[in-house]
Amino acid sequence: MPEPTFLSRAAVTVLCIVALAPAFATAETSNRPNILFILADDLAWSDLGCYGHPWHDTPHLDRLAADGIRLTQAYSPAPICSASRASILTGKTPARLHFEFVTKNEPGQQKIDLPTPLSAPPLTLNLPLAERTIAECLNDEGYQTAFFGKWHVSSHHQRYLGWSPTHGPKQQGFEVAEEDYGAHPYNWKRSPVEPITEVGTFAPDSMVDRVGDFLRKRHDRPYFAMASSFYVHTPVRTPCRWLREKYDARVPSNSKRRKNRIEYAAFLETFDHHVGQILESLDASGQADQTIVVFYSDNGGHPEYTANAPLRGSKWNLYEGGIRVPMMVRWPDKIAGKTVNDQPVIGYDLLPTMVDWAGGDPPECDGESIATAMHGQAKTTSNERSLIWHFPYYHPETGFAKAPDSIGVDDFTTSRTRPQSAIRRGRYKLLHFAEDDRVELYDLDTDIGEQHDLSSEQPDLAAKLRQELKDTLTRQNARFATAH
Repeated sequence: MPEPTFLSRAAVTVLCIVALAPAFATAETSNRPNILFILADDLAWSDLGCYGHPWHDTPHLDRLAADGIRLTQAYSPAPICSASRASILTGKTPARLHFEFVTKNEPGQQKIDLPTPLSAPPLTLNLPLAERTIAECLNDEGYQTAFFGKWHVSSHHQRYLGWSPTHGPKQQGFEVAEEDYGAHPYNWKRSPVEPITEVGTFAPDSMVDRVGDFLRKRHDRPYFAMASSFYVHTPVRTPCRWLREKYDARVPSNSKRRKNRIEYAAFLETFDHHVGQILESLDASGQADQTIVVFYSDNGGHPEYTANAPLRGSKWNLYEGGIRVPMMVRWPDKIAGKTVNDQPVIGYDLLPTMVDWAGGDPPECDGESIATAMHGQAKTTSNERSLIWHFPYYHPETGFAKAPDSIGVDDFTTSRTRPQSAIRRGRYKLLHFAEDDRVELYDLDTDIGEQHDLSSEQPDLAAKLRQELKDTLTRQNARFATAH
């Protein structure tokens, strides 16, 4: 028979402490900052006025940058939505997660409209529930957690981007989770938007309203709120005729894809307006001084709508245009305004950083806390660590046969992306192409546009970085494209 169990005096004491934990948690978290995370979709590194764009008006985002820190070498974990978002949420690389592409409706293999020498790994549909997210980590620190907008790390349910009932935000630690397309064109079939001609007027956006309602509520504990926008993802359309007219007069007549760029500029200014509304709600709550605001994009810009120059490439590939993104952080009285930092950071750093801000111990993951990097231009030892990317897929799936092979600067076309990986260490970045085992090496300090391949001039460095990339992917149990 099993031995009888009993509780020692010490055990009873422990149980009493556990029972009182919520009360202690309230006291301990009362001085911890709220965290508001605004995630853009497909926003290019060079899209914003504060990053040097010559004609896009983005006053609210420019003000956010002026009030805090603007990072010039922030990276997305992947050049595509789902993989990047899964990595951001978990602090792990897409390679380790085996979530390197976009989610689909059904499992299976990628289908390409042209024979290819390699086959991509099987499609991943859902972020596994066993993975701990930022929300789950911050729940443990006594935070209330809320999610609004685009999820895109689970298979589509009932409609495109519809949240899975088994793998949605509430199953991944978010206590409040409200699904809403807002005024994005995704919703126009269900809720048509009338043309707007009055200058300065925008269509109301219900998703933005939901975020504002949450921020203005009274909270009895610190919160982590994630406002995951559908902007500026395609379809790029605006009901604001006045914005279209404004940019028609501003975009140079010789611009490539001029019609698209006019529409995109109007679309982007609409998104900037949404950010302004969210920040106004935060101000109205009286909690702005106690709230860290993080702004970030999930990957680079769409090549048919925006210029990624001076960066090469775009969304879907691992050149800088696909993965270098805007990032700003505002923390009143903690981060000095108009700070600029050039330390390389990446999306899987966000989980450990936010846990660090919350006063917790970051879990084991691929990211590093960059909390100390937020306070000035001083470099840390992390500046010499390696960042990696892994994209063992082809793109576009439909149209690959007709897409051009070359990838340049501001091609304004969707080029062929083939299975590839990349590593950055210090100033150097190496890309490896799986089909022919070829590498390219660039010095980003002197060649931000990745125009001069140094792999033949510095073969030892190329070989060293290639081996480090291979070893890292092996340790992370990465999946690879394989021969048929």
